Amino acid sequence: MKVLALSDTHGNEDMVRRLADEAEKNDVDLVLIAGDISEFGEIGKNMIGPFLAKGKKVVFVAGNHDAPGIAEFLTEKYKITNVQNHAIIQEDVGIFGCGGANIGINFTSEKEMHHYLTKGFGYVSAADKKIMLTHMHPKGGLIEKFSFPGSESVTRAIYELKPDIHICGHIHEMEGFEEKIGKTHIFCVGSRGKIIEI
Repeated sequence: MKVLALSDTHGNEDMVRRLADEAEKNDVDLVLIAGDISEFGEIGKNMIGPFLAKGKKVVFVAGNHDAPGIAEFLTEKYKITNVQNHAIIQEDVGIFGCGGANIGINFTSEKEMHHYLTKGFGYVSAADKKIMLTHMHPKGGLIEKFSFPGSESVTRAIYELKPDIHICGHIHEMEGFEEKIGKTHIFCVGSRGKIIEI
C-alpha cells in the first residue's frame, strides 16, 4: 500500500491542490493528514475536496491549530474518517491515532492521548501492519531535541503498542525528518507531503 502523509496545511488551498495532484501522479491508495488543516479554526473552503476529486480516500487527526468542532465539521462535510474516533483497517494495515497537542486551542492532555491511542490500537491490533497517526511528536526522540517538547503518551504508545510506523507533524522545521524509536519508524511530515510505501 502507498500513502501520502502530510500535515500543517493551515488553510492553504493551493497547497492542497498541489498535494492532490501529487497523490494522483504517484497513484497513492490513501491520504493521511496529521492535523493543522486550519489556521486557528479558519479553514479554507476546499481543504479535502481536491483529494476526493482524485478518488483518494482520506483519514486524519486534528492538530493544535484546529479549533474544537473542526474535526466534526470535516468528518460531516467530506465523509472522511477521524482516526482518533474510528480506527480503520485497509489492506491489512491498521491506522489509529490521536489529534491535538500539549499547546494551542486544541489542547489534548497526556491522559487523553494515552486513552485514544490505546483504545484505537485495540481495534487494529490484529492487522498485519500498524500506523499510528498523531499531530504530536514523541518525547525523548531527536525531533524533540531539535525543536519543542514532545508527548510522553506518544512515546509510551511507541514502546507499548509497537506500531510499525508513526506519522506526526506539528514541527514545521523538522519536516522530512525520520528516526527510529524501538522498532517504530517515525516520519515527521509537513505541507510538502511524503510518499510512504507500506
